[in-house]
Formats: sequence, C-alpha cells, structure tokens
Amino acid sequence: MNLIEVILAQGSLSKERHTCVSAPLFAVSRPAILKWPSCMTQEISASALIASELLKFIARPKASDEEFNRLALRIFAHQFQNNLPFQRFCQGRGKTPRVVSNWTDIPAVPINAFKDLTLSCVPPESCTRTFMTSGTTRGEVKGRHYHPTVSVYDASMLRNFEHHFMQGNRQLRMGILFPDEVLMPNSSLAHYLALAMGNFGSPESTYYLDEQGLRVDALCAALAQAQASGEPFALLGASYSFVHLMDALAARKLSFKLPQGSRLLDTGGFKGQSRAIPMEAFYAQMSETFGLDRDQCLNMYGMTELSTQFYDAGNRTVPSIKRGPHWIRSRLVDPETGLEVSPGERGILAHTDLANFNSVVTILTEDVGVAAEGGFVLHGRAQGAQAKGCSLAVDEFLKSAQS
Repeated sequence: MNLIEVILAQGSLSKERHTCVSAPLFAVSRPAILKWPSCMTQEISASALIASELLKFIARPKASDEEFNRLALRIFAHQFQNNLPFQRFCQGRGKTPRVVSNWTDIPAVPINAFKDLTLSCVPPESCTRTFMTSGTTRGEVKGRHYHPTVSVYDASMLRNFEHHFMQGNRQLRMGILFPDEVLMPNSSLAHYLALAMGNFGSPESTYYLDEQGLRVDALCAALAQAQASGEPFALLGASYSFVHLMDALAARKLSFKLPQGSRLLDTGGFKGQSRAIPMEAFYAQMSETFGLDRDQCLNMYGMTELSTQFYDAGNRTVPSIKRGPHWIRSRLVDPETGLEVSPGERGILAHTDLANFNSVVTILTEDVGVAAEGGFVLHGRAQGAQAKGCSLAVDEFLKSAQS
C-alpha cells in the first residue's frame, strides 16, 4: 500500500451525514456562533443550552476549580438523564447525580465502548457530524462520536490551537500532510486540519496528500521557496505522513533550512503501521530534515472520542509534557477500580472533557501516563496487567449498559 491507501484504509469513506469545511467557520477573534439542527426536540433543546454555556466557558481566559466542577456536574447530570447506556453504567457503580459532587467521581467510560454502543444524548440521525475512529485495534469495527453541532468542537480546537501552535502569529503558510474532508468526511483529524488551515493558513496554504498520494515535487518546491524567501512555513499532519515524506526526501538527498518562525506538528503516532520509530530518532530526523530546532517540532495528542486536544511545547527532550486548556482535566487511574494511582506512579489516563457534552464527559483511554507539572507524560499503550484492566473495564461497561 502507498501512504494514501494506508490512511484511507484506516479512515472512512462512508456516506455519513457530514459538512465539509472549505472556508473558515468563524474568526477566532469573534464569539463562536452556535449552529444547531432546525428540528428541536426536548433533548436537543437541553443540549443546545449546555452547548451555549460551553461556548462562553471556552471563550474565557481561565476557570477556577469550582467553576470547572460546576459545569462538569451539570453535563454529567444531562448525560445521565439522556444517554441510557451511560445511565445504566453509572447506576451499576452507584454513581448518580444525587451522590456525585466532584468531577473526579464521574465514571469514566472506556473508549472501546464507542465501538459497541451509541453514546449520544440526542438521536444520532439528528447530528450534523459523526466522527469515526480509525479501526486500528479491532479491524473494521469503528467507534462513532456523534456531534449535534460542531460549534463546540470547533471553538475548542481553534482556541487551543491558536494558543499552543500559532504562538502569536495570525497566519502562517501551511502544508497539510493528510487527506482533506472530501476524501475523509468522518475523520476528526481531517476536520481538525481543515479548521487549522481555513482559519490560520495564508492563501498559499494547501494539501500535499491527495488521492494520488504524497505530492513530493510540489512540497519540495514550496519548502525551497520558503527557505529562499524567509517566509515561515508550517507543516502539519499524521506522524506517519512525516515518515513517508522524510523517506522520500532522503532518497533525493534533500534537506531544508526553514526560516525562523516555521514549525512542524505531528499527531497520531505509529499504531497500526508497518513500522514504529523511536521518538528520539523521529524528532531528531525531523529537526535535521527541515532545519528546525526541536522546540519547534510539536506533537498534538488527541483522539476521536475527545473534543479537545493536548499539546507539548516541542520535543527537545522526549517524552514531552502534554498540556490542555481549562475545559479539560486529566487523572491517572487504575483501570479496574477507577481510583487514582499514587503520585509518581504510572496509570491509565482518564480525561474529563467538557466539550464532550453530547457523548460522555469522562473517558478512560488505553494510554499509560505519569503526572507532570501542569500536565502528563505519555508512556505508550497499556500492556500486561494494565491492558487486562482496560479490557475488564470495557466488559464491565458493556454488561451494565446492556442490562
């Protein structure tokens, strides 16, 4: 398989309801506009009120622990009432809105549950967008994350991206190493990158990966032009797209010295790929190939089951610390008990993402991490006993939700 075949095999070309982005949805400097289905049922109306409050919360510069907790509990109560599988799971654990008083006590739903059950507070057919997982862990079984409106997802992505990646720049010339939303309408990453380019990319920004594969000649010309002109250039895409690009450049004996202010962003890692590359070697090669300091080689950590992303501040040292905005918080837990591990111990990451207002506000990942200053450090996927604990957590959820 070539690169585009690999990516498309992991993505989806299904004809789910979707809205492709060809222009900026809204300027970041302006308040987000809530876009909602025209048919308003009671459930949709309740969700719309929460979404409206969320947009205001995201637009704030920061939030206190109390403010975060208050909104998290409101979303939890909404999901308990309108998301039946989640309600049954919570009841099985004795965690209802009557007894849960802190966001850390909201039951975390294993991400594999998105593959087996419909987790939505509104009828899926009323949703304007459905993002689907890549299917790398269970073949063709793909998780589905339903979004009644993408306004909250978009506001979350844009505010966070502006702070962590743009770093004070209003625009950058961008090259995207991933298919667009026409090719991958159900990919959250395709949507994420369309938002990035549509809202922060200069007019010369474009995609360098299409149905024909990686457009190496065109990208080499763009990189050479940026190098000669001194105009900063940003290259964004899947981690494995960078591997293919660097292999292609090495075969041509090419490297570049991109201008000051340029930066790179990779995401996704190497799960499901034919080969994995150690992080140290990967970022060393990126720095050497594009002539940038490793502080400008950023990584985004996200997933289809979340509506918010985490970023590091470059990869001079690896693994790097990942940090999120004020509307998402993380814990490190024992997957079987759901209890937090002791400080300094490795645990499974559980994220409470307020932007997940329609599905479940707290998810249990299969990623191992350790708490660090202001965030966490990733240590790969769960293995051994931790992986078994994640599987047991999935079994518990399915048995409770389907009872």
